Amino acid sequence: MASASFQSVAEMFLHRVASTPDSEALCSPSGEGAAWRSITWQEAGDRARDIAAGLLALGMQQGERCALLSETRVEWILADMAILSAGAVTAAIYPQATPEDRVFILADSESRVVFTENAEQTAVVEAARARLPHLHRVVQIVPGGEAAHDLDPAQARPFVVTLAALEEAGRAWLRLHPGAWEARARAVGSQDLATLIYTSGTTGQPKGVELTHDAWVSVGDGIDALGIMSPADRQLLFLPLAHSFARVMEIAAIRIGIVTAVDGRRDHLGQNLAQVKPTFMAVVPRVLEKLHARIVRHAHEAGRASRSVFRWSMRVGEQATRARVEGRRPDRGLRLREGLADRLVFRQIQHSLGGRLRFVVSGAAPLSPELALFFSAAGVQVLEGYGLTESSAASFVNRPDRCRPGTVGQAMPGVEVRIDAHDGEILLRGRGIMRGYHGLPRDTAQVLTPDGWLRTGDIGQLDADGFLSITDRKKDLIKTSGGKYVAPQPIEERLKAGSPWVSQVLVHGDRRPWVTALITLDEAHARGWARGRGLGGLDLPALTRHADVLAELQAVVDRLNATLAPHEQVRSFALLPEELTVEHGDLTPTLKIRRRAVEARYRALLDGFYPRWDEARPGPG
Repeated sequence: MASASFQSVAEMFLHRVASTPDSEALCSPSGEGAAWRSITWQEAGDRARDIAAGLLALGMQQGERCALLSETRVEWILADMAILSAGAVTAAIYPQATPEDRVFILADSESRVVFTENAEQTAVVEAARARLPHLHRVVQIVPGGEAAHDLDPAQARPFVVTLAALEEAGRAWLRLHPGAWEARARAVGSQDLATLIYTSGTTGQPKGVELTHDAWVSVGDGIDALGIMSPADRQLLFLPLAHSFARVMEIAAIRIGIVTAVDGRRDHLGQNLAQVKPTFMAVVPRVLEKLHARIVRHAHEAGRASRSVFRWSMRVGEQATRARVEGRRPDRGLRLREGLADRLVFRQIQHSLGGRLRFVVSGAAPLSPELALFFSAAGVQVLEGYGLTESSAASFVNRPDRCRPGTVGQAMPGVEVRIDAHDGEILLRGRGIMRGYHGLPRDTAQVLTPDGWLRTGDIGQLDADGFLSITDRKKDLIKTSGGKYVAPQPIEERLKAGSPWVSQVLVHGDRRPWVTALITLDEAHARGWARGRGLGGLDLPALTRHADVLAELQAVVDRLNATLAPHEQVRSFALLPEELTVEHGDLTPTLKIRRRAVEARYRALLDGFYPRWDEARPGPG
């Protein structure tokens, strides 16, 4: 196993600051419609130092916890580096988590300090103060609200202080303790705990995954060894930093010296792509599904001639992409057609994504091969990867020169993998594997073997070249009452990729006689269809009941069923009147469906698919 380049993330960060102090490090929007504001690595280092010293001024001890409750923003990264260089541990909390989960994580992690983004987040913490005996301070990033005060050591210390006040206190502390912060940072060891990331999970209470400094250093080393990113790159980071996938991109930027444009507002993604013009970015499949739906919708609305050109161009691009994936050079005729398709269609798609994207890395959930093929055909390569929070996220990834759509690529440097011969479960081992679940030794023993292998809970296959294909989650496999196993995720992915009508899908059927589905409409596509037929006055619930819409969706399901084994076919479906959301508890913060929660919410509807097995008929519910 390769040795570590750095002892800790703190040492890695300090090395980056010292090596390239004047290079651009981070940028963020300075306001609505305004230019982006940049800071250098030296400026980032200075601010992280001041925040860290502020924590030390508050008496923060090595190994104690600091929580981060904020959307993705530059201050999140600065606070993270400050916490780690102060020898403390970052406990990450999704802003979209329920108030109960936020309070649970603060209590379970025994966090002494929590960084909140704004007065709204602060209010949630203040309301639960009586249940948080370990919490001594709230540091609010964005000024506002009556509770945020300056930190005046001469006065009684307030519970809520501003980030600016913490930094000022840190600078004062540094004047009295020269060299103390550097000494604390150097004292951080490779096996010291760096992060508690609470898995959002699709069921049950969050569990805190313990990741050491060496786990994150191994991620940085592995990505650097791939050689697919360089300091000349610029990434757009919008995924929630409370998730391990986004943290991987944070670590990669520090390790390699990549410029990172930071803005966690997903509704600003389109305009941010145009302004930042990134060369790569990390996404979850849901983002690609939304982009794909938008592109296809625009093509459909452009008229019959433009629609025909679009379809022809995509067929050409897909033929050329398949040839390259198979190791063949497209023939001259195909190359000429691809060049024409590029001028007619692909350049417009690339321009809508900023015009400079070399690739996007997709992770956190399964990606439809058809979706990867669509973007790759248009000249934006999609590199699907795989990992768990418990493995520091970056375990497998496709490379630009070694990419096989439908797989999650080859193992990252330093990652060992084997497939359990009994049930096909994927097992991983390496420096990035978690230390365990915080305070849960029994749960830890269920997934970590005595010799260090992590049981992922995923079923998969390795081909002769080491490319890994994920079949399904063990716990998500459907077993029909007839004893047949069905993997729901591939069916869901193909339904979403196969039609612009479909936004979200949940395939159901465990211990049922056959498979059924809950489907949500792509609202923009449905409304465009309605306007074209003089039905613009119908709202989304009414459209889900319209006979013509149901017929369109039945045709989509029928086309898919024609490619499935009989026991996998979707016999009945229902269109839900609204999208599944995080706020309703239907989705995790990384937009994965909470199957049990959705099935419980729509239990009566699902039960209606199976009144009596000999009376039900396939079709829309």
